[in-house]
Amino acid sequence: MALPVAALLITISPLGRLLLSPVECQLKRWQLPASLKIPKPDTAAKKPIVLAPTEKPPFPCCEGDTSCLDKQIWGESEQQEDRKILLSSIDNSLRYLQTNSAKKTYEKYQVPGISRERVINSLIRFRQLLLKSNSAAELNKAVAQEFVFYQSVGNDNQGKVLFTAYFEPLYIASREPTAEFRYPIYSLPPDLKDWERPHPTRLDLEGADALQGSKGKLKGLELFWFKSRLEPYMMQIQGSAKLRLLDGTQTTVGFAGNVAHNYRSIGKALIDDGELPSSGVTMPTILEYFEKDPKKLDVYIPRDPSFVFFQENKGAPAQGSIQVGLSAERSIATDKSLMPPGALALIRGHFPFAQDNEKMKHRTVSRYVLDQDAGGAIKGAGRVDYFLGTGKIAGDRAGVTVTNGQLYYLLLKDKSS
Repeated sequence: MALPVAALLITISPLGRLLLSPVECQLKRWQLPASLKIPKPDTAAKKPIVLAPTEKPPFPCCEGDTSCLDKQIWGESEQQEDRKILLSSIDNSLRYLQTNSAKKTYEKYQVPGISRERVINSLIRFRQLLLKSNSAAELNKAVAQEFVFYQSVGNDNQGKVLFTAYFEPLYIASREPTAEFRYPIYSLPPDLKDWERPHPTRLDLEGADALQGSKGKLKGLELFWFKSRLEPYMMQIQGSAKLRLLDGTQTTVGFAGNVAHNYRSIGKALIDDGELPSSGVTMPTILEYFEKDPKKLDVYIPRDPSFVFFQENKGAPAQGSIQVGLSAERSIATDKSLMPPGALALIRGHFPFAQDNEKMKHRTVSRYVLDQDAGGAIKGAGRVDYFLGTGKIAGDRAGVTVTNGQLYYLLLKDKSS
């Protein structure tokens, strides 16, 4: 589980540079077709419509625009091939869908036409097509013939979805406190369910300087210690991390639970206080601000009342909310009260890619992904958080990922229709 890096921000890159030609190839393609009539919600049950089947898939690509092709699968156009990663991610979802948890979740799932059995069959068939196909264009052709696309109505009821991204940080940590490694993360309190409401805030639990946890409810729950106060906080935003320990070994930690307080953006607080400009703020901007004035961490981090607890996963990959490993660029987080967990999806947006000179180049691309996670700031039909992997490059990319685009779920066509 994770909050997006861009949850620290409130600005969105201008969309003018994203436009393609002709009109039907523009990113305005996120809009639902005018011919598609969204059913009115059941006012008695207050059930909003969040996914609507489209008459046509978002293929083929327009001439000169290949952004509807997932070229990364086969390493086309100098992209790194990741077909094995996608296959592994599909297998992770299939394992989840066989669990009792999945069965109970889908018994309550309320989008007409989407059932656990249909999701399973769709993943199995897509996996077969993925193994048979030899190119992105060949796969798209097969998918268009056999699948129905359920498009998210987005945050405007026209299909516009805001994408942010998250990643798994890599930090140096110590199993014991030292003069240098002073800032801890904590394991889940065994009596958390018995804590009185409202829960203590971050300030209550660890103090303004993040060094007071041993004096209260967090005493004895310290798991690992870090040099910088910012590192444990970033881990709480991301929900997981890979750690390199002082003895040279490595381990991983992941989300174990949290207090019942909503996340508040420190990026927004900095902007509200006039510390940063009201536009053009990115995660690197925020990090640079705190590197210049680290004492301000004790001013702004305590304003976020949320607090996350961790467990050591001993090298296991970062896990999503459906308890399967997340796959770089093949896993997404959505609002699980609305979207089908474990399902196959297609996303399209303007995402950053690292170049040899370390500068980011944005490209409009499509990606087949699996819906395997949730996030505290990912609410509604118009929000997706995209998992970009582990380490610095993934973090740099996640920090500048804020884009509007489209979200589709792929379900096999009903052969009886």
